[in-house]
Amino acid sequence: MTRYVALLRGVNVGTTRLAMADLRRIVTDLGHDDVKTYLQSGNVAFGSTVRDAEKLAAGIARALTDELALTVPVLVRSGRELAAIAGGNPYADREDDPTRLLVAFLATAPKKSTVDALAAPGGENVSFTVTGREVFLHYVDGGYGRSKFTNAYLEKKLGVVATSRNWKSVRALAEMTAS
Repeated sequence: MTRYVALLRGVNVGTTRLAMADLRRIVTDLGHDDVKTYLQSGNVAFGSTVRDAEKLAAGIARALTDELALTVPVLVRSGRELAAIAGGNPYADREDDPTRLLVAFLATAPKKSTVDALAAPGGENVSFTVTGREVFLHYVDGGYGRSKFTNAYLEKKLGVVATSRNWKSVRALAEMTAS
């Protein structure tokens, strides 16, 4: 049994509403074990014998559409991947405020050319490091809420689906999926 987390993009932050009890039920009904949600923003940790993260993501997305008529991107990471992310933030030693540190999880690794062209909009003071399917973000002068360096910006510039979590959430999800 491998521990995973599914990260749903755009849930309970805009017009897409999803009760976490419904999310837990759907993931449990798909045959996964020890299903737990974190916060109200579409984070669900679970154990599964399935070893294919893309298959897991597709199954959850399909069930959300079939049962609740919700169409939302779902990204899945294993507990091992989350542990590496939580242990590999290049900005963790520079910032005490976890709301200024975020990780943007990407559906796929972006093309090198799009990564090379990525820059903070309008001269914003944002540090970022793209590593595989993650973008580590450090909002030096403020938080994510006042920045234009958002999921929508990353998706447009990198050409991939993204969903972000603050550093406190990343660490909590890593703990929830630790074996």
